[in-house]
Amino acid sequence: MTSKIIKSLCVYCGSSIGRTPAYAEHAQALGRAFAQRGIRLVYGGASVGIMGVVADAVLEAGGEVIGVIPAALADKEIAHHGLTQLHVTKSMHERKALMADLADGFIALPGGIGTLEEIFEILTWAQLGFHEKPCALLNVDGYYDALTTFLDHSVAEAFVQPLHRSMLIVERDADVLLDRFANYVAPAVKKWVGREQT
Repeated sequence: MTSKIIKSLCVYCGSSIGRTPAYAEHAQALGRAFAQRGIRLVYGGASVGIMGVVADAVLEAGGEVIGVIPAALADKEIAHHGLTQLHVTKSMHERKALMADLADGFIALPGGIGTLEEIFEILTWAQLGFHEKPCALLNVDGYYDALTTFLDHSVAEAFVQPLHRSMLIVERDADVLLDRFANYVAPAVKKWVGREQT
């Protein structure tokens, strides 16, 4: 299997730092791995929390970072003005659409409700055949263990198809996750065109 070239990856993560140092440490490791592999970071554009940590790690290692932040959150989330590029959008919808367009795949580091909403929306788009890009959780210190257990329960209860469950990659190590992205082949899913499923 030939590895695909991944130029940019979107990372969803918290604007808080979290309870333990492990979250920031793994965010830094992911950022360094991006820079070492020549992968551009696309993220929410903030300078605080895990968002700021991963962006700073990429920049300090000589990599490129594109931030995308809505004007309404530029002050609240404290926009990062030291990035390669910073896009200020009119809305959250515009923000998420631009991030999706700029990225070749999507990773969720630990975060809150916004992080979960973002990764599940983009995973839903993959499930519907709107894109064929890999989606993943970087499961730092078991942060996402309960979530993955719930997803397995959803499969057992026949609300999620096993094929769709398999589309969410879960790894604890940044380099292993990025290797899986490089070799990712999207499963064949039915695609939606207007109101028709093909």
